[in-house]
Amino acid sequence: MRKKDNHIQNLISEGEHQMLDFKFEISDSRRIARSLAAFANTDGGRLLVGVKDNGVIAGIRSDEEIHMIQAAAEMYCQPEVAYTTEEWEINGKTVLEVIIPKDKHHKHKAPDSQGTYKVFVRVKDENLVADSVLIKVWKYEKFARPAKIAFTETETLLLHHLSEHGQITLQEFQELAHINRRKAEAILADFIIVGTIELVQTSQNTVFRLNETPKNE
Repeated sequence: MRKKDNHIQNLISEGEHQMLDFKFEISDSRRIARSLAAFANTDGGRLLVGVKDNGVIAGIRSDEEIHMIQAAAEMYCQPEVAYTTEEWEINGKTVLEVIIPKDKHHKHKAPDSQGTYKVFVRVKDENLVADSVLIKVWKYEKFARPAKIAFTETETLLLHHLSEHGQITLQEFQELAHINRRKAEAILADFIIVGTIELVQTSQNTVFRLNETPKNE
């Protein structure tokens, strides 16, 4: 166990965000698996176990919490999520820091509240099921599939709508262009890969916007 220093206090002062999450306790390995998978699938991050949502240090309750994290990573993440831990003693209380690096080679699934395995991503301070278009982008990139953009009436209609209205959902694009979901996803994914469009996902919905910072800049 490492001695007290300012490391944990500095992290707590940041508040929860896309790469940092506080956990008062670990009581459900399946639920914590979603956090591990989301961090690994996005930008990596840290869990501070024994810290309340408001930043108050409560300390971990038992070594069982460490074993539950191990179970979450090894048993409830597909494939297994790599992580490291550090224990910090602060005012007689132990904070467990769980460090999850970004996985550049795999996307990880974890069980949702119904027990169905899905790919999760970290968006701000939330773990969300990855949008279907984002999953398609990952698939195209993994297999080095080149973007297939033909500026037909459908693509032109999409770009014009985004220029006029700012954003569009997948369902709105399907209805606007009178195309099926699969084709709409493929077109949006290709535009995302070349940097023309960006995907913005929240807990409420996912929208697509013109990218103000193209990839070649």
